[in-house]
Amino acid sequence: MILMPQNFKFDLLDKVNFLVGSKENILTCSEITPKIPFDEEILQFLHGVSNYLMKDAAAKKYSDVITFAYWIRKASLQKLKAQFLKDDGKFHIGRGVAFHIAPSNVPVNFAYSLTAGLIYGNCNIVRVSSKNFPQVDIISDAFCAVLDDYPQIAPYITVIRYERIREINDLFSALCDVRVLWGGDNTIFEIRKSPLKPRATEITFADRYSLAVIDSETYISTENKQRLAEDFYNDTYFSDQNACTSPFIVIWLGNCIEQAKKIFWDNLYQVVKKKYVLQSIKSVDKLTAAMIAAVNIPNCSLEPYTDNLIIRVKVNEANIKLVDYRENCGFFFEYDCQNILDLKNLCNDTRCQTVGYLGNKEIFLPLIKAGIKGIDRIVPIGKTMDFNLIWDGYELGAMFTRTINIE
Repeated sequence: MILMPQNFKFDLLDKVNFLVGSKENILTCSEITPKIPFDEEILQFLHGVSNYLMKDAAAKKYSDVITFAYWIRKASLQKLKAQFLKDDGKFHIGRGVAFHIAPSNVPVNFAYSLTAGLIYGNCNIVRVSSKNFPQVDIISDAFCAVLDDYPQIAPYITVIRYERIREINDLFSALCDVRVLWGGDNTIFEIRKSPLKPRATEITFADRYSLAVIDSETYISTENKQRLAEDFYNDTYFSDQNACTSPFIVIWLGNCIEQAKKIFWDNLYQVVKKKYVLQSIKSVDKLTAAMIAAVNIPNCSLEPYTDNLIIRVKVNEANIKLVDYRENCGFFFEYDCQNILDLKNLCNDTRCQTVGYLGNKEIFLPLIKAGIKGIDRIVPIGKTMDFNLIWDGYELGAMFTRTINIE
């Protein structure tokens, strides 16, 4: 029996473009049996997708696609399985139908969200951005190709694209047991107009900001400074600094700050000049943002620059108000920090997500113990965009599954 919401209009699905799956997946999703987490057949399927992408000439043009392929290889998934499985005397199973709204700023995010829902045993409906990212098509094509060998998994994977139509949001929200919202505050406010079932749950990934903390002495002693520049480039410029994980402010610690700054920014400039194409409109936006910051932020100064591939605004206080003056595509605030607790105001906000660091991670403990409301991730520079099954403070395994207590 097909369990669809009351007053469902079948012609709504004519407005949906299916990249993976079909209308049949939607019409029968309520009948799909949830799986136990890390089902062996699911893991084999994902490993097949990994192999397909690793060999695909089109995929090799995009490092983010290859990173995803590496993440879903068999050895990686087995490590994730070992981390999840624990002898707690309880039984875990997928919640049922997971409806994902993917963001428009990180092309491959939809695949990570889908994979998380899948490995935890759920049937997944994933709406991707209307932007035409090649990465979305490459990964979707890989899923379709490998599903030919795993037809029994096909009902668990649906990837779709549609315009912002409230009635379609209503449909998928009414069908799902867990709703996963990426893409910021406005997206969340809009999608929440569509009600969920009483027992359904929701995971939201709202607007966030991130920072980088560099110990100057550690940097000076770093042998491969070019590699670090590449890593920082990947954290920032690779996503046009639009990702919530991309640092917008660089915090400097230690006794060699001025020396470290010069070498760091010179190395980064060489990488940016070689790899990055700055659009004319963004060039103007960055200069405008610098002027606005200069007028509104007390005692700040614009650091000298050859061109505006990198714009740096030095500030005398790491204040939450800096968030209001963010720009992207290579726009950074810069702060010389004497005491890690000086960052409390900047980090005492639920929007503060990731700290990319170079140095001793233990230095952050006083800040965390001070009871700040922000910081969900502290990772090495170059790893800020690496997806993990603990994200934004959520343990996704707990959110995507039901836990049955057996005594």
